[in-house]
Amino acid sequence: MKNLRFLFLAIPLFLAACGGDASQNNETEGTETATAATTGISVKGSDTVLPLSQKEAEEFMKANAGAAITVVGGGSGTGITALMDGSTDICMSSRDLKTDEKLKFTEKGLDIKEVTVGFDALSVIVNPANKVSQLTREQLEKIFTGEIKNWKEVGGEDAQIVAYSRETSSGTYEFFKEHVMDKKNYASTVLNMPATGAIVQSVSQTKGAIGYVGLAYMTDGIKPLSVSYDSGKTFVAPSIQGAKDKSYPIARPLYYFYDSKKEGTVKPFVDYVMSDIGQKLVADAGYVPVK
Repeated sequence: MKNLRFLFLAIPLFLAACGGDASQNNETEGTETATAATTGISVKGSDTVLPLSQKEAEEFMKANAGAAITVVGGGSGTGITALMDGSTDICMSSRDLKTDEKLKFTEKGLDIKEVTVGFDALSVIVNPANKVSQLTREQLEKIFTGEIKNWKEVGGEDAQIVAYSRETSSGTYEFFKEHVMDKKNYASTVLNMPATGAIVQSVSQTKGAIGYVGLAYMTDGIKPLSVSYDSGKTFVAPSIQGAKDKSYPIARPLYYFYDSKKEGTVKPFVDYVMSDIGQKLVADAGYVPVK
């Protein structure tokens, strides 16, 4: 669905302002572009939200001469930590804030605003050569906890399962553990990868591999599995429509978090993301718009 340029997500992307006809962009769909912040804006966190934020920042700066936005991945936890220590203006996250994180923000005197910018269908992926095309939630749980170790146990070939996961700082790691693995621990044999693009690359090159990625990272080199949350009665493949109508069971919101004290700086960009133009970019990136 999306191209392979997102494989190199660990590299910070600095998007220089590139001018453009702001008045022409403002007329699109009747939505006015907010006045650009005169200072730079830093955005950091979730690799899932990263491709979306990159595109939003590019288009925002075309419409706002003088704006400068830095977009960096690294995981939701990394973004939350950066927001906590003041080294980013906006945190991208594929999970909600934990109770202890909310307490730490309060202790620091930070009033954190939460904005849902879109929705994602978290996709379970395997190598295209794998004959398995569907799994139940219970089977996924047993694979990632290490109870199921061979593909023949789930209708596949006699081959070892090589499971890939994001690292612990990732919101996707947390979401998968809570909503797919029923809060059970990952097996020690599961290979933790530093970025979503690394999972895509590893699964595409390993016949017995399995992993999970945001819908926007789907490419021809990997195969999505249909998933059942009713013990095998109904299997649903990940899709934008499935996330929108909630028929796909592993759908989740995507967030921006920021300190209310920075609202004057970040609001023009956040408003742009939530505008008709910005929400169209959410859909273009392979996610489900809020509006």
